[in-house]
Amino acid sequence: MSEPRFTTLTPETMTADQKRVADAIQSGPRGAGLRGPFNALLRSPELCDLVQRLGAFVRFGTSIPQRLNEMAIIMAGRKWTAQYEFYAHRRLALEAGLSPAIADAIAANQRPASMAKDEETVYDFVSELLATGSVSDPPFQRVNDTFGERGVVDLVGAVGYYSLVSMTLNVAQVPLPTGVTPPLK
Repeated sequence: MSEPRFTTLTPETMTADQKRVADAIQSGPRGAGLRGPFNALLRSPELCDLVQRLGAFVRFGTSIPQRLNEMAIIMAGRKWTAQYEFYAHRRLALEAGLSPAIADAIAANQRPASMAKDEETVYDFVSELLATGSVSDPPFQRVNDTFGERGVVDLVGAVGYYSLVSMTLNVAQVPLPTGVTPPLK
């Protein structure tokens, strides 16, 4: 991977607005550290604050079960070939109970061979959304029947949010941790 495009901000190099947003991120549900897109996003503190609050909801307040939400997140990371995103959320997806075979198929840009009904429902919806920017009636109806209208909107929110995060990571050229092999080809 290329070198990061943004120097790492420290408390000494941050503006007052950047410090305020960094403190909000670190005191929230993500815990300590400004990992992933946040070092880059802090260049626009107001945007970063809105993005981090949306991200906290999409990850921790969604009506979609964590295993399926994380599957949607890695699908967004795969779409944008966001190495850091896929690396970070693959681990979270597995911890939430997603099968490694499903995560590996998504990494290989292939439809997983064996999925539970709820996984197929989310996979079909997210695949079509990422491919076309919309969803036809059958996958919409399956998500609506399974998770309700809120679930439809929460799933679109996760895909949209993690598309923004993936693009930010790619533009910023956020590196993988030392020694980690890029998970996506």
